[in-house]
Amino acid sequence: MLVHPQFDPIAFSLGPVSVHWYGLMYLVGFLLFLGLGRWRIKRGNPPGWQSQEMDDLLFYGVLGVILGGRLGYVLFYKPDFYLHHPIDIIKVWEGGMAFHGGFLGVLVAMWLFGRKTGRTFLQVTDLIAPLVPLGLAFGRLGNFINGELWGRVTRIDAPWAMGFPQARAADASSALTTPQWQEWLLQYGMLPRHPSQLYQFALEGLTLFALLWWYSGKPRKTGQVSAMFLLGYGLFRFIAEFTREPDDFLGLLAMNLSMGQWLSLPMILIGAHMLWWSSRSR
Repeated sequence: MLVHPQFDPIAFSLGPVSVHWYGLMYLVGFLLFLGLGRWRIKRGNPPGWQSQEMDDLLFYGVLGVILGGRLGYVLFYKPDFYLHHPIDIIKVWEGGMAFHGGFLGVLVAMWLFGRKTGRTFLQVTDLIAPLVPLGLAFGRLGNFINGELWGRVTRIDAPWAMGFPQARAADASSALTTPQWQEWLLQYGMLPRHPSQLYQFALEGLTLFALLWWYSGKPRKTGQVSAMFLLGYGLFRFIAEFTREPDDFLGLLAMNLSMGQWLSLPMILIGAHMLWWSSRSR
């Protein structure tokens, strides 16, 4: 069984200010979004955009990610807690961001940007869809560096099995349900888990980026690139969630699906419908 390398979450310090790897991953994602967006615009794909518009688009996107990600976590995962502790909503430094909330926040931000610039909502989302997956990839890499959002328990002899020292409390709780896991915990001090952060890095990040970059490289009807993002992300996230440990305060929901899977299903359905609709439209 492999063991998580236990990276120092602090990349470097500047006097009293500590810069965390997770924050740097976000920064790299935003810079790639800006650079690749300008690169595409200079090559006229899609046409009708100016490179300097990417600066404003990034500003809108960052606000959408932060506000939507935080509110999504509050509403989707811990509504009862934050209802009784509303002041904790602003404590983003304590953790708690949800991709699906950040995704909805970005959609609202792109709609506002479209209204400001006189473009349709789908024209804006078709531009940004191929730029998003690399940001997701670096976000998952940040999760792995922090040793958080680990996967479910797997076989002890699996080549991908990895122990996470940060998960010892979860390991002790999980071992209570299975005698074999209790033996593993006594022998190794931790349970073998899927490094699901790396799966999501590969699927929702690198694979989805390659797919959308190729797909958007040719002229497409309005909405098709956005539809492919919804469909691709929803499918990859749904698959990866089978190996990711569900949140301990939620567990598995109806039909033994996680919250992440239930939130991904609408993305798959809407993406498939949009792809069909846009292919038939003129």
